Amino acid sequence: MGRVSQAQAEENRRRVVETASRLLRERGTHVSVADLMKAAGLTHGGFYKQFASKEALIDEATAHAFGELTRRHKDGLEQHGGRRAAAQQALIDTYLSPEHRDSPADGCPVAALATDMARGGEDHEARRIYTEGVGDFAEWLTTEDQDGITRLCIMFGALVLARATSGSPLSEEILTTARAALAAG
Repeated sequence: MGRVSQAQAEENRRRVVETASRLLRERGTHVSVADLMKAAGLTHGGFYKQFASKEALIDEATAHAFGELTRRHKDGLEQHGGRRAAAQQALIDTYLSPEHRDSPADGCPVAALATDMARGGEDHEARRIYTEGVGDFAEWLTTEDQDGITRLCIMFGALVLARATSGSPLSEEILTTARAALAAG
């Protein structure tokens, strides 16, 4: 079998990182390398040509997920004409929606990766990336009247609880109550 071009290798790597970012948010860091590669449409054997270890991929996929989150913040600002309060409220409404609750693979890495990051140990690069991303997200949510950490904690807690109770009326109530609490501030 012939060697792939450098451009194809870069495309394969990008695809693996994007796929891993989604799968890690959906299933957690325990997902196997074989499953990650299969989902990316590549063979398991090609993994170690691209990455030194699964941990290295988790680091890169975590950074990718937080990069997506930052892009969403910037896009929200643009969509609302630079009005931060309107962009923040739109983000809160989307974050605390049934669609976000039901789609962790496409959702926020803060909620999706929290447990795995807590178990992973403080010395891992992914944990550093996660911590920095949480701080940046909280800072983005800060207003003159509300602390961003408080707002993020409400959003995070509500989303995790809504996911855990999905399929019950309580799940919808959690989302609705949290949206109302954040709108009132």
